[in-house]
Parts: sequence; structure tokens; C-alpha cells
Amino acid sequence: MKNLTLPIRFGIVTSACLIAYFLILSLFGKHTNVFFSLFNGVITGFGIYETLKITKLRMGKDFNYGKGFTAGITTGIVATILFTIFFAVYSTELNTTFLDELSQSWAKDYKNFEGIVFFTVAIMGIATTLVLTLSFMQLFKSSNNPRKKAA
Repeated sequence: MKNLTLPIRFGIVTSACLIAYFLILSLFGKHTNVFFSLFNGVITGFGIYETLKITKLRMGKDFNYGKGFTAGITTGIVATILFTIFFAVYSTELNTTFLDELSQSWAKDYKNFEGIVFFTVAIMGIATTLVLTLSFMQLFKSSNNPRKKAA
């Protein structure tokens, strides 16, 4: 558990940034435009990148691909779970018209539109986490190339 405290803390901070970004968009009435959610990947990516960077600095030579991958995935999943919970509370309790504004046609065609939206938010977060962690680990992993080890 000690090895997961940093990723969990970064996951909480990342989710706070995602929530703050969403609330700022809602102040300007832009939170129903799905194209603004692309920036969520940037926020999540920054949180994962910083987690990996600090984990590698703290662990030094003990850092390996598995430990880095675990740290990145943990950060992203914690952020995704917390943001999805916030999103569910916001859209069902705080702004009950949000889901209808998000998609008029989906709300008419599907009886369980809320469940579809919450599931989509969670899956997007987990997919982003997986892809970004795999990408960033290419930067942080140690090389098996003999010429790089000697340098």
C-alpha cells in the first residue's frame, strides 16, 4: 500500500482538476459541448506523467516497468472513479436538466440514458488512462540497449 500512496494522491488531485475544469466550463455554459471533454485527456495525461516522473525519481534504480505501469494505472483509475462519481451526482442531483441538454435525441430514444452516459464517462477515463500510461512508460522505462546503459 505504501507504494500506492503517491499514485492515489495524484489521482485525487487529477480528479479535482477534472472537476474544476468541468465546473469552469459549466460557468460559461460550455459543459454540454462534448468537444471540450478532449481536454480531459490532457489533464489526465499530465497527472499520470507527473506520477511516473516522481515515482521514478523516488525509486531510482528500483523503478521498473511494472511499478511504473501500476503507478500510472492507479492514478488514472482513481481520477476516473472520483470524476465519474462527481459527474453522476452533478447530473442527477445538482443540475437535473444537464443530461437532457447534453443530448435531446438520446434522452428520447433510450430509457436509461443516465447509465449510458456514466458508463461512457468511466470507459473513456479508463481507456485514456491505459493508453497514456503505456505511452509515458516508453519515456520512463530503462533501456535494454547496451550502448545506452554504458553511457
